[in-house]
Amino acid sequence: MNESLTPSKVLLISILILLTCTSYAQWESRVEDNPKPNIIIILPDDLGWNDVGYHGSLIHTPHIDQLAENGIKLEQHYVMPTCTPTRVSLMTGKYPSRYGVLGPAYGEVIDLGDPTLASLLQEQGYYTAIAGKWHMGSPPYTPLKYGFDSSYGFFDGQIDPYTHEYKTETKLTDRRSWHRNDEYLDEEGHATDLITDEAVRVIQKQRDKPFFLYVAYSVPHYPLSEPEKWTSIYNDYTISPSRKWYAASVSHMDDGIGQIINALEETGQRENTMVVFISDNGGQKSWHSTTEYRGAYSDKPHNVLGNNFPLRGWKVDLYEGGIRVPAFVNWPGVVSSGVVQEPIHIADWLPTLLHQAKASFDAEYLRLDGADIWALIRNQDPDYIAHPFYWKTRNAFAVRDGDWKLIEDRKDQRRELYNLSTDFRETTNVYDVNPEKVKELDKLMEKFRIDDE
Repeated sequence: MNESLTPSKVLLISILILLTCTSYAQWESRVEDNPKPNIIIILPDDLGWNDVGYHGSLIHTPHIDQLAENGIKLEQHYVMPTCTPTRVSLMTGKYPSRYGVLGPAYGEVIDLGDPTLASLLQEQGYYTAIAGKWHMGSPPYTPLKYGFDSSYGFFDGQIDPYTHEYKTETKLTDRRSWHRNDEYLDEEGHATDLITDEAVRVIQKQRDKPFFLYVAYSVPHYPLSEPEKWTSIYNDYTISPSRKWYAASVSHMDDGIGQIINALEETGQRENTMVVFISDNGGQKSWHSTTEYRGAYSDKPHNVLGNNFPLRGWKVDLYEGGIRVPAFVNWPGVVSSGVVQEPIHIADWLPTLLHQAKASFDAEYLRLDGADIWALIRNQDPDYIAHPFYWKTRNAFAVRDGDWKLIEDRKDQRRELYNLSTDFRETTNVYDVNPEKVKELDKLMEKFRIDDE
């Protein structure tokens, strides 16, 4: 016998192996039989594909990067090309065109009484909270009416980060937008800090039930105004002033995300909390207005904002740059680090999260368009086949099935076909040389259109 491997050492190794196997079995049991996990969804506004460090951006996002590296990066995660539609799809598990939502919307967006992710989790015993941007209805169609136990943030689309006012007054919206529990509130502070502080309060509050926390940041959507603490990070970069504001706003948000994770750790909830991070649409190219926000940004043109490289297009487009976004899932001890390249749609999260909440539901009764993707996330299943995806905006339609994507631009009377496995940058329109594939996707698109009626 090797002198270095004595009987006592053999016994010790055997015990360690047994303990390891037992720990693994306990870990498997914890995953399946664990009390319902806390769920946090973090949704930045207009964050582009190349606006996070782990995608090679110049923008400093250390907390986002660490979460992504220690979780599952979802490298073909699709959303809608603008904010309200993406949020409606997340909350209902349906394509937003089922509600006639084709772009930013106000009034009654989701039919009152329809189930939402918040209301369905609430039925499963969850405390449900939103901190940040709502934009799925104007008062009185506000978060508490759709399953949230607490609400805080702003009702409308884009707000000034300091005044918290909406860009203008309309028949359906007041300039006032900031609120707590659906009641208007006047409060000082930068929106990013206030949203982060609220998220931390929700996490720190002691309760005897799991929580669902939807953190919808206002940045990096325009208008941008950031403290010197964050803009100074980019003083040595040769970039336009507005790109510096944009980068600073993302780093500011990243710091807030770090505070959220720290609150989970300090309260002993980190290992029982799933964190999902998704941008609501691709980055916007630019913005300037001399009249909105009472003219406060007339001399601050936002000439350069997001960066979707190497994807084609911008926010509002049905090209990849408008609808394919940074996304990942992080859950220590449950989700291993890795990369999922299979296509995922924002509508998939409702059935997936209900699965984790151990909820029984009838997908046909709910008329869901999304599918449960938990097995893909958990096992990184190479044999997973994504369901077809569908987009409808005010001026265009698109479908994706497998590697093929068909776009129909009604405004410009243009049709385009791309094979994303060989041309993810959508440089070559192969519509004219693939008539059979076009016919197949046309039938699919028509089916989706009929289901909208």
